[in-house]
Amino acid sequence: MTEKESRKGGISVSTENIFPVIKKWLYSEKEIFLRELVSNACDAVSKLKRLSSLGEYSPQEEENYRITVKADKDEKTLTVSDNGVGMTSEEVEKYICNIALSGAADFIEKYEGKDSASGIIGHFGLGFYSAFMVADSVEIVTKSYTGAPGTHWRIDDSGEYEILDDACERGRGTDVILHINEEGEEYLDEFKCREVLSKYCSFMPVEIFFEKAQDETDDKKEDADKKPPVPVNDTHPLWLKNPSDCTDEEYNDFYRKVFHDFRQPLFRIHINADYPLNFKGILYFPPIRSEYDTLEGQVKLYYNQVFVADNIKEVIPDYLLLLRGVLDCPELPLNVSRSYLQNSGYVSKISQHITKKVADKLVSLFTNERKSYEGFWEDIKVFARYGAIKDRKFYEKVKSALLLKLTDDSFVNLDEYLEQAKETHKDKVYYTSDKVLQAQYVKMFTDKGIKVVCLSGPLDMQYISFLESDMKITFSRVDSDTAALREEGGQSDDIAGKEAITKLFRDRSGKEDMSVRFEKLGEKAPAAVLNLSESDRRFDDMMKFYSTSRNETTDDPSYSLILNSSSPLITKLCDAASKDAENEKLVSAVKQIWYLSLLAQRRLTADELYCFINDSFSSIENSL
Repeated sequence: MTEKESRKGGISVSTENIFPVIKKWLYSEKEIFLRELVSNACDAVSKLKRLSSLGEYSPQEEENYRITVKADKDEKTLTVSDNGVGMTSEEVEKYICNIALSGAADFIEKYEGKDSASGIIGHFGLGFYSAFMVADSVEIVTKSYTGAPGTHWRIDDSGEYEILDDACERGRGTDVILHINEEGEEYLDEFKCREVLSKYCSFMPVEIFFEKAQDETDDKKEDADKKPPVPVNDTHPLWLKNPSDCTDEEYNDFYRKVFHDFRQPLFRIHINADYPLNFKGILYFPPIRSEYDTLEGQVKLYYNQVFVADNIKEVIPDYLLLLRGVLDCPELPLNVSRSYLQNSGYVSKISQHITKKVADKLVSLFTNERKSYEGFWEDIKVFARYGAIKDRKFYEKVKSALLLKLTDDSFVNLDEYLEQAKETHKDKVYYTSDKVLQAQYVKMFTDKGIKVVCLSGPLDMQYISFLESDMKITFSRVDSDTAALREEGGQSDDIAGKEAITKLFRDRSGKEDMSVRFEKLGEKAPAAVLNLSESDRRFDDMMKFYSTSRNETTDDPSYSLILNSSSPLITKLCDAASKDAENEKLVSAVKQIWYLSLLAQRRLTADELYCFINDSFSSIENSL
């Protein structure tokens, strides 16, 4: 072939090769076939409504549009019927006999110059063939709104089709009749059918009714006590309304209906985004029963009121996945199976908009309903803090509403805490990780009028590091620093018996290189406290966290023992040590003080607890 020569042609697809692909790999779940067929029926009604609004179709009387799903176990058929636009014989051959040729796409293209075609669901021309995931053969009985003769068309799973000569007996619209195979028989069960319709079609814009075939006996029973049929869907879901037109009762009813949770949500966000994003939805922050409830929520994603998926990470940031709610995004770039998103800047903008709305809501609640906001802060704090760490933009928007709980159960934000602290401990936050275990230290600080923050969650250490980096401040646990507790005169150096007492504490603790300091902490403060610097403690915690073996242990950290030289007990000890450092009662008292200071810092080991209890009983016995 020379450089100037070329050949052109069109790609052809073999039916016997494409059908197995459609049956097994096109859709992520077999049950999606029912969503696709009902969506097609919904499109047929939407097209007729559009034609009517454009003056291209004149209904004879007020139309009662509906879709019916009928299961017949005896005949092993499942039928999806609509009274929509219908099809002519030529349209059946054009759109049904050609895989991936979309009648919906052609309809949109033809009428977009006259009016918007929003609400049309189909685009790919493949939904009909999802029927072969559960059927051996499929029939279509259809009659067009144009008055053209009806058509009866049938196809089997080999791809061979025929147009039958028998007359079409139905009025305007379409019946799709599936002859269910053995693998799909579960979808003939009423409960299963209703379950799938509830999952995917609960909010489609056309009323959907489920029917099951009945024998004559059943018909007589039903005639005796006949009730009007009830649609399985809500054609006007709450998210389509203007937020100002919705009541609290409606929001709560919607939440209970969708999520089967009869508790009241903590708060909600109604999103009604217009150009350029064009999506609507309602997000709820659910009540939290326990720490296990916080693992995952449920945000249902809809495409023109058709359910697509739960918790699509491209739309909902991972730190907001505990939210419950619905989002209807008619311009989402879905893949062919409408189960996953294609990568798109539009999706990223939706995610950013949702994040902004959540941040704005938190700030609004903090500013305008602070008491209520503080009431559920403990439920949402993990996710707010995680979001702050993960997403800088989210943090910048919401940081004024990030609260700190104090040991007296009141709340402040960081700016409020630092403002109160600027006279006594500027740019430093004192906190406790266990206000019961560290109660002695907490009381020392609160007695001085210093507020102590409670930070005990698994995420809090990362959160502390994040705030320290961002705000140029330091967090110090109450058992790591006594600087703010010292009275005037600070450290005490000129004390009789100081060296003897220091040696006794080192000997009795078994820590020959332990730092022992004398400081004036006030007469009401404990006689002795153990300190571990914040940096050492964080390193020690990190080493324990990353310990790979259950038997692996870390060395006891380098504590500093602070002896309160303002305490009468320490004064007596020093005086006794200056006279006789080997006195038995003095040695016993030193051991008791050591164990008590250790007990206030951490839990005792088995050996330490055994010695502490025995020594305590001996001291009581000797004092009698």
